[in-house]
Amino acid sequence: MIIGVNVPTRVLAFGDDAIADAASIIAGGGIVAVPTETVYGLAGDAMSPRAVAAIYAAKGRPDFNPLIVHVRDLDHAHEIGEFDAESAVLARTWWPGPLTLVVPVRSGAGLAQGVMAGLATVALRAPAHRAMRALLDVTGKPLAAPSANASGTISPTRARHVLHSLDGRIPLVIDDGATQGGIESTIVTVSDGQVRLLRPGPIVIEHAVVGARINIEAPGQLAAHYAPSKPLRIDASSADPDEWHIGFGTVTGDANLSATGDLAEAASLLFDLLHRADAALSRRIAVAPVPHTGIGIAINDRLRRAVVGSGERA
Repeated sequence: MIIGVNVPTRVLAFGDDAIADAASIIAGGGIVAVPTETVYGLAGDAMSPRAVAAIYAAKGRPDFNPLIVHVRDLDHAHEIGEFDAESAVLARTWWPGPLTLVVPVRSGAGLAQGVMAGLATVALRAPAHRAMRALLDVTGKPLAAPSANASGTISPTRARHVLHSLDGRIPLVIDDGATQGGIESTIVTVSDGQVRLLRPGPIVIEHAVVGARINIEAPGQLAAHYAPSKPLRIDASSADPDEWHIGFGTVTGDANLSATGDLAEAASLLFDLLHRADAALSRRIAVAPVPHTGIGIAINDRLRRAVVGSGERA
């Protein structure tokens, strides 16, 4: 696949034929968009420098930002990373699922260097979604798969979101409907026996401490990220006349993350409603206050960084 020219982007419904087609593209060093339980990912062979370079190029992603590598299970992960006892317990507890573990990369793992972005660690996850798991089974490869969108923009939770920014830049999108989780995985690492939170997400680990973010240690740590093309205002209980208002709970808005105040529902709809707001005629976007508890911490993390990114675009 050649990046930088217009290539036909096909959309295929999830099924055996779609997975076989995607596996063939990946075997040739290409990349495809595929759903996970969090967001749609842009998947390629993590051991292929060509595929990894194609991921960075298609997304316009800075090369100092490492990629998450998706694996089938802990046994597969052991071939790539070195797990201490605490990391292995976390994997057994939460995999398959939306938890990414940053561990030392194993000598001779065979990963393309671009996956780690110059670090001595690798971010690993065993996904639960049937499409990504089927692709892992058929390819037999560890798959690097960041979100399937242009770097810094709103993450994709539907196939049409992928097409919005990557149409003509990738050959295939596997469509399996809206993703269930709606926000990217929780990322943690273990240091001196302590679980350190690098990025909040769907899984809340109560004994994790917040990690310092002086350096980029893992994907999704850029200050400006997840941004719409319009200026974004958060903690807005009411909207100005030129704002499309995303509500929560009793704050109705033009559309509501969860009228009942369910934070899991809000997480599943967050990026979808940001895409809707970005496509609306209103010049600006406002989002109602979301409680900073549980998965609400991850929602607010994405919104704060979206504000930074939208300000840069304004």
